[in-house]
Amino acid sequence: MAHHIFQSENELQNIPEAAPSSRSFSVSEKLARYGSSALSGVEHLRLLVGKDSIAEALLRHFGSLKALSRASFKELRQFLPKGKAEAVMAALSLSNVADVEHALSAPLINAEAIYRANLDMKGFHQEVVRVVLLDAQHRCITRVDIARGTVNESLAAPREIFRPAIIHSAYAFVLVHNHPSGNTKPSEADLQLTKRLAAAADILQINFLDHIIAGQGYFSFQEAGLL
Repeated sequence: MAHHIFQSENELQNIPEAAPSSRSFSVSEKLARYGSSALSGVEHLRLLVGKDSIAEALLRHFGSLKALSRASFKELRQFLPKGKAEAVMAALSLSNVADVEHALSAPLINAEAIYRANLDMKGFHQEVVRVVLLDAQHRCITRVDIARGTVNESLAAPREIFRPAIIHSAYAFVLVHNHPSGNTKPSEADLQLTKRLAAAADILQINFLDHIIAGQGYFSFQEAGLL
């Protein structure tokens, strides 16, 4: 007696179609028939910019979608009209925006949560120092960018860090800054700044919970036992 994998025609009819190759359907047709999960990153980019030639030029110039996501508006305008450049920047950052909003909707109780609440800093080309102010339930009151430096250094006086904490009557704060290189290893200047802030926080009786360096991942001074 023959063995059948499927018991009936109904079962055969319920099997989803496999997504076709891009040679069988256009990118727009694939999106309409199978959803965005059937598209590659490059195909998403083609839909955004409207022309294969422009998408290919962007990838040749920047090298990858990851590098493209860090491009400035000025850089994108070399290839795209104003509206398209704005759309590409918004689309490539949308995932980070969603992650940030989700993280900020809950208490920031650990380094991972704080990092996710500041994912936008990964795309900064300059080093930026940000203070994240928290209430007694560790919910974010506000985030304040207090200093921008060169690609390799930033200048942040402790008084500039504590001023927003005092103004907003924050229960606690976290310092976050980015390393544009992606390397999250703290510099000697980072270590010294953290020590100075910890000493000043004790005097002012404001809880200094952590110092996070954002890059390719993150470094937590608290987790590393340096705070």
